[in-house]
Amino acid sequence: MAQELTIGLKSEATSMDPHFHQLSTNIQVGKNIFEALTTQDAVQKVTPGLAESWEAIDDTTWRFNLRKGVKFHDGSDFTARDVIYSFCRVPLVENSPSAYTIFTGGFADVVAEDDHTVLITTKDTNPLLPVELWSLAIISADALGAEDEVTFAPDGECTGMGDVPQAPAFNSPEISVGTGPYILESYTRGSELTLTRFDDYWDGTPEWERVVMRPITSDGPRVAALLAGDVDLIESPPIQDIPRIEDGGFHVVDALSNRVIYLHMQQLEDVPAIEGTDGENPLLDPRVREAISLSINREAIAERIMGGYAQPAGELLPPPMFGTSGRDVDPYDPERAKELLAEAGYPDGFSITLGTPNDRYINDEQVAQAVAQMMARIGIQTTVDASTASQFFSRRNALEFPIYMAGWGASSGDMSSPLKSLVATYDAETGTGTTNAGRYSNPEMDALLADAMSTIDDATRDQMLQDAETMVLDDYGIIPLHYEQTVWAMKSELSYEPRVDQYTMALEVKKTE
Repeated sequence: MAQELTIGLKSEATSMDPHFHQLSTNIQVGKNIFEALTTQDAVQKVTPGLAESWEAIDDTTWRFNLRKGVKFHDGSDFTARDVIYSFCRVPLVENSPSAYTIFTGGFADVVAEDDHTVLITTKDTNPLLPVELWSLAIISADALGAEDEVTFAPDGECTGMGDVPQAPAFNSPEISVGTGPYILESYTRGSELTLTRFDDYWDGTPEWERVVMRPITSDGPRVAALLAGDVDLIESPPIQDIPRIEDGGFHVVDALSNRVIYLHMQQLEDVPAIEGTDGENPLLDPRVREAISLSINREAIAERIMGGYAQPAGELLPPPMFGTSGRDVDPYDPERAKELLAEAGYPDGFSITLGTPNDRYINDEQVAQAVAQMMARIGIQTTVDASTASQFFSRRNALEFPIYMAGWGASSGDMSSPLKSLVATYDAETGTGTTNAGRYSNPEMDALLADAMSTIDDATRDQMLQDAETMVLDDYGIIPLHYEQTVWAMKSELSYEPRVDQYTMALEVKKTE
């Protein structure tokens, strides 16, 4: 085989800026170019990255010992200054659809003891700091024009930052300078991303001289590209095509992911796209939210639409991941759903629009259409508004949808991730609820989650997270649908260990012996 690897992606990254959008398509692309202080293996075990070791000095102070001899793609040395600059930049990123301030908002101070030792002080105890740091890419202070001395201060008040480039600038290889295994060669939106091997990579020579990533968002053309030999590996082949792919001599791997597909409902007084309620928002009533959940036949979706490559979800993470309780999946009970609607004052139902991406999750539009049909059977006439992922996320964040379907993969591998992002009360300053476009708010849950996030003892924290999730699910503040089973298909000469976070990492694609 040639030294080039070509990957057919299901979705396209919305930006090359690793601090712009917490989206797996962005993250998996960015991880080829940029690295973090910690990393995660295929089952989300935290391992050393740009930090070779770390320790908690006290409840709010951590010391990270950085690797020596690490080079950026431009040949400059990686030092503590780059770490401070990277963390300082996060709150300065404009128009982020899902901000990384959820991780940096709790930093009280970040200082360099020397060029290869960083002290991070948090405002509150944060036992998950090493886990969360895997999400914070380290970028080159030199490449982005920082001053010689960068001093951290919370809330974007750092000094020495210079003129901070915004997300569009990262389309340029001169700005997208990292320490990762591959160098950005070119990026053409809608066409392809090209990477070249970084021969001075600190962790050994990468397998591939050149990596090409092509977004092929339609299932049929993506499979056709694999079968024709135009690409070497594809993400998420349609379930119905897997037998044909295997019969063609290709290798298929799959694994249960940590991604939950869920429904979120806008819980504000004034919402768009609801009719037949005399101007009221019925989604403010938990009985209506419960009725929606009971109207959905999750088993049918998993078997008929997902072809068995999904598991019905009763929680925001699949058990037995950290913070899960083993809660039962909500039953399919349309008759009880109709009773609940009548009790809430909507015996004749109402009309609503359901927003969904049509190229982001496995069979996303088909799942949304099925949900809409099931809701219609209890009297909620539902119109599906499907759009490409980039359009959907922008519209979702502008609160255009009264109810929407989306997915969440827990970057930390525990329940704090979906709770903090999806259902904690939205607060742009603290970074909580950054993806809570339903604007659900439960102060009691917020308080318990905050306590859990400052609890060092794992057993106690596990129970607190279980209790916090139970509050939300009992309130039907969010409705889990199913966990995705992720599939990759590739040429027989290749191997890939499935990742529970669903990322396709070029570095981990190997040639078979």
